[in-house]
Amino acid sequence: MLGGYGGISSIDISGSKAFLKKFLGGKTGTGCALDCGAGIGRITKRLLLPLFKTVDLVDVTKEFLDKARSYLGDDGKRVGNYFCCGLQEFVPETGRYDVIWIQWVIGHLTDDHLVEFLRRCQKALRPNGLIIIKDNVSYEGVVPDEVDSSVCRDLEIVRRLVGQAGLRIVHEEQQMNFPKEIYQVHTLALR
Repeated sequence: MLGGYGGISSIDISGSKAFLKKFLGGKTGTGCALDCGAGIGRITKRLLLPLFKTVDLVDVTKEFLDKARSYLGDDGKRVGNYFCCGLQEFVPETGRYDVIWIQWVIGHLTDDHLVEFLRRCQKALRPNGLIIIKDNVSYEGVVPDEVDSSVCRDLEIVRRLVGQAGLRIVHEEQQMNFPKEIYQVHTLALR
């Protein structure tokens, strides 16, 4: 769901792959990943399935998950679960995931829901697992988006919420080569 910026998909995936490869093959395993706010499975198909043995998808919209089944094609055989649930209610299985990927969806959660979700995600990690947040960040404060009823938080607010969840940022990068007219996108690896 690139909001009219479909042309950035390859840049996005390349940046995400380079970010993830800093951790995979070392201590972080490649057994199972979770795609949060998966939509039709763009990130699952292009980023996660090439790197992990199994991927689970969670999205609040059943129609998107139904489309994901056909969009993923043969690669969909390695999808473990399709969970239709909002992240504010989703409880991932304890100790299942090497990587939990959360992209362009935290703006749909309240601060409290985000903190609680991150706490549940921490319990769902395997040893040396990572939670990855990749999202737009505002320049200052919280900026509401009336079009999709979400918010865009600045980096300091995101960092504070991560800390409240009992997590620490182990690596952080800005996504490069995106159009200048959109908010900066940052990727944070959490443990």
